[in-house]
Amino acid sequence: MKTESLNIPVISEHLASVGVKDCPAILCNLTYDELFTRETDPSLDGYERGIVAESGAVAVDTGKFTGRSPKDKYIVEDDRTRDTVWWQTGETGSSDNKRLSPQVWQHLKNIAAGQLSGKKIYVMDGFCGANPQTRLRIRLVTELAWMAHFFKNMFIRPTGQELEDFKPDWTILNACKAANPDCAKLNMRSEAFVAFNMTEQMIVIGGTWYGGEIKKGVFSVMNYVLPLKDIGSFHCSANMGKSGDTALFFGLSGTGKTTLSADPKRLLIGDDEHGWDDEGVFNLEGGCYAKCINLTLEREPDIYRAIRRNALLENVDITKDGKVDFASKKKTENTRVSYPIDHIRQIVKPVSKGGHPKKIIFLTCDAYGVLPPVAKLTKEQGMYHYLSGYTAKIAGTELGVTEPRAAFSACFGQAFLMLHPTKYADILGQKIDQHGASIYLINTGWVGGKYGVGKRISLEANRRIIDAILSGQLDQGKFTVLPIFNLYIPAQITGVDPQIFNPRNSWKDKADYDQTARKLAEMFIANFKKFEDTPKGKSLAAAGPRLP
Repeated sequence: MKTESLNIPVISEHLASVGVKDCPAILCNLTYDELFTRETDPSLDGYERGIVAESGAVAVDTGKFTGRSPKDKYIVEDDRTRDTVWWQTGETGSSDNKRLSPQVWQHLKNIAAGQLSGKKIYVMDGFCGANPQTRLRIRLVTELAWMAHFFKNMFIRPTGQELEDFKPDWTILNACKAANPDCAKLNMRSEAFVAFNMTEQMIVIGGTWYGGEIKKGVFSVMNYVLPLKDIGSFHCSANMGKSGDTALFFGLSGTGKTTLSADPKRLLIGDDEHGWDDEGVFNLEGGCYAKCINLTLEREPDIYRAIRRNALLENVDITKDGKVDFASKKKTENTRVSYPIDHIRQIVKPVSKGGHPKKIIFLTCDAYGVLPPVAKLTKEQGMYHYLSGYTAKIAGTELGVTEPRAAFSACFGQAFLMLHPTKYADILGQKIDQHGASIYLINTGWVGGKYGVGKRISLEANRRIIDAILSGQLDQGKFTVLPIFNLYIPAQITGVDPQIFNPRNSWKDKADYDQTARKLAEMFIANFKKFEDTPKGKSLAAAGPRLP
């Protein structure tokens, strides 16, 4: 047996315990250079082989799945999960957490383990969580060198000494080449599956080559483990000022969460997933996973420069000689790049942690052009908008979408919530009370009209607004109230056109604005009704839009 680890007998024993046996080669915790050699091996073909870009990064394709498949997510229902997990009810807007019997779990586990057994496999170990007291030790088992590379990028890399006695808390069997041929008989949606067993502490993935399932799978686990200990687990980015002040940025994909937290004037803590405990905020990851559609050096210099050797590009339009067209949507609009966090120059070192945030920013890309570029929220409004998790998809990003379409994702990450959304909101609310954080809503979308009529707010304006928030300028400013949404909007911010602060003022057709605003408010109200079956949710409804 070929080995690249001193702990191969222990690792082999662990693999056998989860059903992976008779592997002729087990390649453990390879270096970046070793992974590069294997993922670009000319003898590989199809989705296994990476292409070297001009920047030195490796580009791969993930097949027909160019994003996550949340409708193929399953959790074993047992004594541990029965009364804790937020289960899918079948109603619109409910959880994606589908129940799975222990018997079907074993079937899926056998498929994954059977696919990996007898193969050359890669084993990668890493930590999720920068705080040693609460971090999880994760082990990935996969056939693909580039999938091992993705894992190495995204999780906290143990030292050599930490690897010597590494015992995983959780194991991921990534069997992307396998599928579930019995899906119809088992009443499952498709041949793809991402299944969790909270008792066995395992994730099995099959039928999809999308690397993001690994990252978000582990984040989902943290979303179960941490809140049950009354520790915040949030889908947000975080950064720190030179004076040590910490800020959180919540937002769905495409709202600017990664871009706006990579601020050259501040230090990045992390771009996507964080915990918040009694000491402060800590990163769950060891890398970044950025969208790179329309990426340019001028617009997003930190991310652009991070795409170099050891970075891994997904589904970009790349020529055989390595030229990447970042503007191309040939394969998908969800083109991505993962890279180690130290590819960003301005980061918090040596541990990705910060103090208790004083500023919390919710980002939305409102393609209806109704919401203001910035609004200061009361705590109750903050909880309302956190539970709503609103953004809007624009025409052309999906087949059949010809006008803006509202998207509500509880806690700005509904697909990853293992517990009821109010649990995460309660913890966030407690932290806000304890540490006196102020909350702002920022629209990175359209002004002067909806998508196709108005224009998108410039990144420069977004940054000036955020600078005003983080400096404390807006905390002391004068505000007026935007009707219907009852949001507090500022009168002025240095360097930003004051005409855009009240969105109605920038619309030529005021009647059209009023009609569109009413339409969006009705969507907010209808969406929030699913939270009004609890006293907490019912009380927060008053913090949302009010129609005359």
